[in-house]
Amino acid sequence: MRVAVIGGGPGGLYAAALLKRLDPARRVTLWERNAPDETFGFGVVLSDETLGGIEHADPAVHAALRRDFVRWDDIDIVHRGVRHRSGGHGFAALGRHRLLEILHERCRSLGVELRFSTGAPDAGRLAADHDLVIAADGVHSTTRDTYAHVFRPQVTTHRCRYIWLAADFAFDAFRFETAETEHGVLQLHGYPYAADASTVIVEMREEVWRAAGFDGLPPRESVERCAKLFADALRGRPLRSGTSTWTAFRTVVNEHWSHGNVVLLGDAAHTAHFSIGSGTKLAVEDALALAACLREQPDTPSALAAYEEERRPVVASTQRAARASLEWFENLRLYLDQPPRRFAFNLLTRSRRVTHGNLRLRDARFTGAVEREFGCPPGTPPMFTPFRLRGLTLRNRVVVSPMDMYSATDGVPGDFHLVHLGARALGGAGLVMTEMVCVSPEGRITPGCAGLYTGRQADAWRRITDFVHRRAPGAAIGVQLGHSGRKGSTRLMWEGMDEPLPTGNWPVVAASPLPYRPGGQIPRELSRAQLTDVREQFTVAAWRAARAGFDLLELHCAHGYLLSGFLSPLTNRRTDAYGGPLERRLRFPLEVFDAVRSVWPAERPMTVRISATDWADGGTTAEDAVGIARAFAAHGADAIDVSTGQVVAEERPESGRSYQTPYADRIRHEVRVPVIAVGAISSWDDVNSLLLAGRADLCALARPHLYDPHWTLHAAAEQGYTGPGATWPAPYRAGDRPPPTGPADTPKPRLGLES
Repeated sequence: MRVAVIGGGPGGLYAAALLKRLDPARRVTLWERNAPDETFGFGVVLSDETLGGIEHADPAVHAALRRDFVRWDDIDIVHRGVRHRSGGHGFAALGRHRLLEILHERCRSLGVELRFSTGAPDAGRLAADHDLVIAADGVHSTTRDTYAHVFRPQVTTHRCRYIWLAADFAFDAFRFETAETEHGVLQLHGYPYAADASTVIVEMREEVWRAAGFDGLPPRESVERCAKLFADALRGRPLRSGTSTWTAFRTVVNEHWSHGNVVLLGDAAHTAHFSIGSGTKLAVEDALALAACLREQPDTPSALAAYEEERRPVVASTQRAARASLEWFENLRLYLDQPPRRFAFNLLTRSRRVTHGNLRLRDARFTGAVEREFGCPPGTPPMFTPFRLRGLTLRNRVVVSPMDMYSATDGVPGDFHLVHLGARALGGAGLVMTEMVCVSPEGRITPGCAGLYTGRQADAWRRITDFVHRRAPGAAIGVQLGHSGRKGSTRLMWEGMDEPLPTGNWPVVAASPLPYRPGGQIPRELSRAQLTDVREQFTVAAWRAARAGFDLLELHCAHGYLLSGFLSPLTNRRTDAYGGPLERRLRFPLEVFDAVRSVWPAERPMTVRISATDWADGGTTAEDAVGIARAFAAHGADAIDVSTGQVVAEERPESGRSYQTPYADRIRHEVRVPVIAVGAISSWDDVNSLLLAGRADLCALARPHLYDPHWTLHAAAEQGYTGPGATWPAPYRAGDRPPPTGPADTPKPRLGLES
């Protein structure tokens, strides 16, 4: 088998060494256009997981790495002159030059042909002459560009400028430090990679970089200025730059990773921001997986398909974490006023991979101090601290998110709703929300949607609120009021979501006459008189909700329903006073809010749910969401419930764990209003992390509460908490401890490549 490797970075070199080691008969040739000692950056960080894979696959490389590694456990965060140290993290690093030397030596000893200072032949030519071509030619991959029509890359350039530098001394911890200047905030990322050397990365937003004049400085002056800005961290010592220059990070995602016998590896296939230290790690793990798949599969096409199937979800998860991390640093200015220790916790948990739970295991002293500053009583997890909204005090920070049940008859909630909502109130949540309750028959989504437009419906809701208040003391119940708008007159979800009714359709209305889906019902554009009618329907429904005993009212201005349709530029094409710029698109939703607030009891809180992005070009942006939240807060909203999407059918959401929480985080810090975070929050550890970092005040969970109505009580039991934030109903007290479970076998390492 003839193998060509394009690119002599760690990923390409390690792939070449592994393939040659596993089959000495292979002829492996590697091309690197630079000299052997020419590289980008200074130090490389590898995780214990990656090192374990290397040890199983090639003990000789692992032994060489181990001799040169610098190890440390601590992270220092310095903010406004205050340093907080968190321990127990476990890092290993070495110089990039030394890593390449080790891999060069290993390749030569195995018989890999290394061609330095030589550009690789065209990938097409190599593919014709070789059985396998590995394109490890980096973020600017020529191979990827050549076959862009197949790989279909998406490259995103981000908002910060950064530069790789080095200092001739070793930090005693991984160090993050901020520097606030008249032009904006800068950050330093530093870590040791040798006994006498450290990597130093200086990063700032593009506009700060330009305002500070870095764009016009010669390289030497630029480096000297960085050293002055972070003189305390550097102990007054200079920095050096090597060949590094200021650049903006680019995230690379490819739709496909192989074309015929050509396969992408490392940065050519994917990139992940340096703030989670993953570039070299991902490339090395790619090489391990590719080598394993080539050994396990019967032929090269099967191996390349298996390689991509194995690596793609791992890479996607890492890229989500890296995206969260880089966006945190892009928005660093939002967190500058946090107390230093809470700022440190926020930074440590920014990627969502480090959480409250595992940080507590690593450094209980540091985490305990953050909990005390947050206001946690002794032995109380953050999620079980109370929270006050106007005259309502919630016993904990868990909300059962509104979930449409499509189980009402003529808008009347029945026994199903009593059991559904009652069970979740008994399950310990601080606040249980109804589904969207419609303000008129025409405002229903489906024939099974509940309403509050008749006295009979209000009486049925009173039965449910009475049960919650009587049988689940301490639980609050809230109602979400809404109007379906152009998304109405459709089938029950399980019969065909957003599909029109086969019979009995009713006319729908909206801000503009635009159907939700192609071929769907075209709504009538609401006239001024009809807007007044709709506003009155909301007002009457709110009055009924107050008499029905609800503790909180939420106005539904999200997910493409009527009020949301006024807010989004994709669904509001009006030319009157209710359309156009954001302040005019806000006009009708704010009129409805004011009308509802006027009849809703003054001591009871009101919240507003918004879609913070439409996940579609030309739609609501994060900046718009801040403006929308600010407007509702100015009109008296007690909290903003921050969701996203479902506004247009052609949306392309970027899903993932806690994927909507950055929008809540931004609104909380820019508008200074309490926020409810939603969106794939699935564990109590996530809830604790979001609260303690200051990204949310309350966390709303939907699917976890469908899976487990007693999710909150079980979260308390699993954390050993027995306080007032999670009171077990008397009939359930015998179940307040997790039942014992049987032993579980530890899975064996995936990659065992011993020959």
